[in-house]
Amino acid sequence: MFKTTAFSLSLSLLLAIGTAEARVSGGMADRASPDRVRVTWTASAPVDVYLASTPDAPRDKMKLVSDDDRDGQFEWGADLLSRPYFLLVDTRDGHGTRVAERVLPLTQGSNFRDIGGYSTADGRTVRWGQIYRSGATPTLTDQDMERIRNLKLAEMVDLRSSDERVLAPTRIEGVPYSAVGYSMAALSLGGKPGIPEMEAVYRGFPELLVPQIRVLFASLLRHDGPVVYNCSAGQDRTGFATALILRALGVPMETVLADYHLSTTYRRPEYEMPKLTPELIAANPGAAMYAQYQKDPKYLKPQPLKNASGQSYLTFALDEIDRRWGSVDAYLQAEAGVGPAEMARLRKLYLE
Repeated sequence: MFKTTAFSLSLSLLLAIGTAEARVSGGMADRASPDRVRVTWTASAPVDVYLASTPDAPRDKMKLVSDDDRDGQFEWGADLLSRPYFLLVDTRDGHGTRVAERVLPLTQGSNFRDIGGYSTADGRTVRWGQIYRSGATPTLTDQDMERIRNLKLAEMVDLRSSDERVLAPTRIEGVPYSAVGYSMAALSLGGKPGIPEMEAVYRGFPELLVPQIRVLFASLLRHDGPVVYNCSAGQDRTGFATALILRALGVPMETVLADYHLSTTYRRPEYEMPKLTPELIAANPGAAMYAQYQKDPKYLKPQPLKNASGQSYLTFALDEIDRRWGSVDAYLQAEAGVGPAEMARLRKLYLE
């Protein structure tokens, strides 16, 4: 949970591509231990490290916690309830790079993470602390819920089917909640002979999830505050929705795919579905499937989101969009009412 992986580091390095003018690059933050946050970066000059408790604090309102830092790393004491935001300032030119933890350190959460910090093709950056993605949240501890309350979420958009929401209701309270019902069976409908199951499922997302995508983008455009959206694992339907958001904001495809594959690192399947009782299994069509998963030891180990040839499942959904609508922009305009004016508003709201 608190271990930095080589994949996470390589993702951070990837995010710096295309921003050579920024002398601070590869910045990332993670939990060195439950009460320590480690910040690392690459720079050709000393860096001043500033700290704030909000993602958009101006520099003059932030606390200087390390000046003239030359070793590319810094640790700060932080309990699990706090969410520190750092600003790494190049001492030569004053350029600042904001950094925060990608994944929230929840005790019994799965894949709850911030999609901020990613660079766009034109050199801007997705704002931290505004858009979160997650797996299901039925087993959160009281401390986890307090941690999430501190995010001051304005809306939660649940991408799951009606069956899943009954089996694993969220424990997040006090946040406006949106969902559009459908059957779990709809995920596997529409498959064609000869097309592997996961490819068929992903190719069905652009049509199946239109109502949910409308709700999600409407929430983002209202901008009442930070938004979180989720499915059960926080990887498939949530991965598709995240790809649409990041592509709408101008994030390059290679970064979108890298973020998608972080789910293999950050999922914790044992906290995505509570233990199912015989009564629930008898009453709910989707319960038997999940009950079988819970009996399989492989259920607890997230699997890579690729087919046997190494192709990302996400690409099947995006290929389907290109085939039927021509582009993500065209899809969002046709199906979610996100045209050029709305796209410009999204970028104004969520990029810096």
